[in-house]
Amino acid sequence: MRAEHLGQLCKRCSVHEATLTVRNEPLCKECFSKYIHTKVVKRMEAFRTRHASATQERKLLLPISLGVSSVTLLHILDRHLQGQKQKTGRVGFSLHVLYVRSPERTDDLAIKFNAVKEAYPNHTFSMIDLETLFTEKENLRTILDSLPSATSAADVLSILQKRLAVEFAKLHSCEGILWGDSTTKLAEKVLVETSKGRGFSLPWQVGDGASPYSIPFYYPMRDVLKKELIAHSRLTDPPLALLMDTRVFETTQAPPSAKDTTIDVVMKGYFEDVEQSFPSVISNVVRTTEKLIAPKAKEDVARCRLCVLPLPEGRSGVRDWGGHQEEQNEPDPGTRLCYGCSRSIPERLIPLLP
Repeated sequence: MRAEHLGQLCKRCSVHEATLTVRNEPLCKECFSKYIHTKVVKRMEAFRTRHASATQERKLLLPISLGVSSVTLLHILDRHLQGQKQKTGRVGFSLHVLYVRSPERTDDLAIKFNAVKEAYPNHTFSMIDLETLFTEKENLRTILDSLPSATSAADVLSILQKRLAVEFAKLHSCEGILWGDSTTKLAEKVLVETSKGRGFSLPWQVGDGASPYSIPFYYPMRDVLKKELIAHSRLTDPPLALLMDTRVFETTQAPPSAKDTTIDVVMKGYFEDVEQSFPSVISNVVRTTEKLIAPKAKEDVARCRLCVLPLPEGRSGVRDWGGHQEEQNEPDPGTRLCYGCSRSIPERLIPLLP
């Protein structure tokens, strides 16, 4: 966040001294916090108390990665619900916070999760291992050890984490899932998913509302940049940064070896650079993608065996998208993959998938 307006009065309240510059506006600490809070709460309009039933509580799942976006979202919604309770005596929804622990996650993140749980005691918290998605837990390790590249491993992990969150939300009767993706993260996702061959899924990956997983997805942080969230996390009292994965505050750098570099890391580093000088570019990427209309998926449509997304026009894998010119046998419906997933996981591993 730029600081060239330090020493001036805040442009919004004209009372306090500006502490940082946000999108060319010098703001004080209080007005900046209100700016972030308002951006998020406006996206929760459908869950105001006036829309809530007096007899049935609406429950939403909030998966957290212990990154800056998801922890900040929890913080803002916690304050928002407290405000609703004070004003009306009730809340518009309740939160169930989920942390999915992947094999590569370290114990210090579990400690961070417990710290988050203690900081926000008014909500339900769960921590589950990614292996629980599998009937045979060792299948996850077998799959990860057999993937062809770092990009494939990152891709498969991300997909499985989303699938587990969806199953968890349905099991616990959640009305929807709140994803903590910032504007910056959504822009990354647009280019990452397109480059992986899943451009058809962007309306579901970026837009609010119905998803092909039979549960709505919402992105309340969609109007806030990552750099703004990082600045906010350091200004709260106590600092939210203390509850987060410390890697959040490190500048993204590609590994020395191209073999260990993922497309996700490349795009993350790119947009971290872009948002410093050209934040409007990031916003335009997301807003343009929002205009895409998702095709209506029929109940009996063929689905990808890994990501479970509907297969566009019934096409599956590289074969149906023109990747092979030779004739091949029609794949078994239970082994079909979308083009993107067929590039990430070898066919021989499909039987191990949940």
